[in-house]
Amino acid sequence: MLSINILSGAINAKPPLFPTTFLPSTTTFYPSKTLIPKSKPYSPPPITALLQWNRKPQLSGETPRVVVVTSGKGGVGKTTTTANMGLSLARLGFSVVAIDADVGLRNLDLLLGLENRVNYTVVEVLNGDCRLDQALVRDKRWSNFELLCISKPRSKLALGFGGKALIWLVDALKSRAEGSPEFIIIDCPAGIDAGFITAITPANEAVLITTPDITSLRDADRVTGLLECDGIRDIKMMVNRVRTDMIKGEDMMSVLDVQEMLGLPLLGVIPEDTEVIRSTNRGYPLVLNKPPTLAGLAFEQAAWRLVEQDSMQAVVAEEEPKRGFFSFFGG
Repeated sequence: MLSINILSGAINAKPPLFPTTFLPSTTTFYPSKTLIPKSKPYSPPPITALLQWNRKPQLSGETPRVVVVTSGKGGVGKTTTTANMGLSLARLGFSVVAIDADVGLRNLDLLLGLENRVNYTVVEVLNGDCRLDQALVRDKRWSNFELLCISKPRSKLALGFGGKALIWLVDALKSRAEGSPEFIIIDCPAGIDAGFITAITPANEAVLITTPDITSLRDADRVTGLLECDGIRDIKMMVNRVRTDMIKGEDMMSVLDVQEMLGLPLLGVIPEDTEVIRSTNRGYPLVLNKPPTLAGLAFEQAAWRLVEQDSMQAVVAEEEPKRGFFSFFGG
């Protein structure tokens, strides 16, 4: 009698990923092309492997895609999102340039572990002290990811620097000799003052970061209006620092509530994760952790949706979870 091994019930709602072949009774069917004797039982892959896609995402839209990561409110995770999504895109095989547009309080180089490699900035490029390729800092782990800082900390920015200067910079990246990057991600400073206006000027799409609290949502709603006034219509939101236990106790708004309040397509949901603090202090982005954490997987999934200009749909949380964090949110 034949016996069929079904990945220990990890994905029992879906058919096997490999073609089925029925063998003589001396063997057991396994989801693999190799025959394995009964004496060596099949060891299922970890659940994290089942969450990965078996194809490369299809790049949608015209390149380069200029994306601004913004929120209005400080401390909601803009820089963390820029670092992790930028490296996720690079790991998917796309060329990425991340621009830290926070002039006075730049932190993106710290999160990437590249603070000691920033020798030139955009200010030196505009002053003629260096070339653009000298100001671009290539990541030491993924060569298709580059960092560009506007200025050095505690340095004065030229009075003439504004939206037009950033547009010139983006145009220069598009026309450089080694080829245009496929993604230009701009890490926007907090607030809605001149720094915010400068950062959003060259962008044609935006990722709005918010947390499930009323102050962050109020600022996010205000920023959405400013983005639309600037002509940016492709706006997606990411809900950061979600705690399902507090949602269960009705102490935190659910992702569905957030989506209904802002009325924006949902790009991703990032759970609260203590590993974020560790990765920040080490200058080692969360998506590079092995094994990956839930927050790291959520960033990777959001990057995948960004590539294909896709979105996800929030659903109502169950009263008692049965499948972990991802059972609360639709994909």
